[in-house]
Amino acid sequence: MKPPIALPTSSVARNALVLIAVVAAGAAVYWLRGILTPLAMAIFLMIMIDGVKRTIETRTPVPGRWAGAAALLVVVLGFFASIAIIVNGATGFFDEATGITTRIGPRIDQILIDGGRLFGVEAAPTAADLLGQLDVRGYLAGAAIQAQGVLSGSFFVMVYLAFLLASQSGFRRKLVGLFPGREARSEALEVFQRVRGGVEGYLWVQTVTGAMICAAAWLLMRAVGLQNAEFWTFVIFIVGFIPVLGGAVAGLAPPLFALVQFESYWPAAVLLVGLQAILFISGNMIQPRMQGDNQNIDPVVVLLSLALWGQLWGVVGMFLSTPLAVMAMAVLAEFKGSRWMAILLSGDGEPYAEEEEPRPAGRRRSRVNPPQAAAD
Repeated sequence: MKPPIALPTSSVARNALVLIAVVAAGAAVYWLRGILTPLAMAIFLMIMIDGVKRTIETRTPVPGRWAGAAALLVVVLGFFASIAIIVNGATGFFDEATGITTRIGPRIDQILIDGGRLFGVEAAPTAADLLGQLDVRGYLAGAAIQAQGVLSGSFFVMVYLAFLLASQSGFRRKLVGLFPGREARSEALEVFQRVRGGVEGYLWVQTVTGAMICAAAWLLMRAVGLQNAEFWTFVIFIVGFIPVLGGAVAGLAPPLFALVQFESYWPAAVLLVGLQAILFISGNMIQPRMQGDNQNIDPVVVLLSLALWGQLWGVVGMFLSTPLAVMAMAVLAEFKGSRWMAILLSGDGEPYAEEEEPRPAGRRRSRVNPPQAAAD
């Protein structure tokens, strides 16, 4: 029998301490989620504001101070406009003018009857029978609590964002205090720029591809005649920032509501096939070419990050799962002891950090920052 591999006592102790620290940090992140989730969203918005500001400065003659004010106004208004559009659109489905409230029950009954005939079931259950088995009051109470949480969370996000922007002016002085040496300070700035570049690259790709998907989806929904096509277009754009689950919602939610709106099944079938084709083309042809080397994350890591942060922080964690993975890879790649984790997180085994071996003269890095990431 082959003897087991003997590890040095120091390595075993170090790995045990790392495991305990990871578990303790995860428990703290979950326990403090009420405080950390608005802070993480505020940091995310601040990165967006910085990217929009530098875009305005490089592409317009607007001075830096006014560019910052314009970027802040655009991002904050967009944040609150997104919440307002989602809330108003969701309540619009239950408006009497749409007729959905009076049609949803009979239409579900007809779908159940047709489905029962297809599978040979003579006595199909009705919508009233199915709703009777559900705790509708509990679901409504939960939805009300979630809505209240969104409003209170938005307030705290704006509070955190205001304080982050106010303390941004002293960031360079803090950096000098933390890293007195010029070389160490330049390395810290480089790490920050890579983290910022990775997040901005993710936002850039998701925004552009999301706009393409929404344009094609809106044309398809308008051609079919789906009600509230503009609302569904906005929902598809927002959920596009959630990996895996966003595509499922974008491809299935409009066809399901088409089943309720139309008497025929053909509009729902056309929407299902058309939306799946749009998402397939975008996810397999357009998005990989735009990502290039800027989002070098393994797909398994994206899925695990979605599950982990969704479990810890809910919907906010799902939105931030991929940016957090990109940030983690960029930071871990800077240290010799954690570079192996960055290699595992990366898609091709080459994380963002510089290679330790000297490169030949004239050879450039294989990793490039996304648009506007290098501009300061």
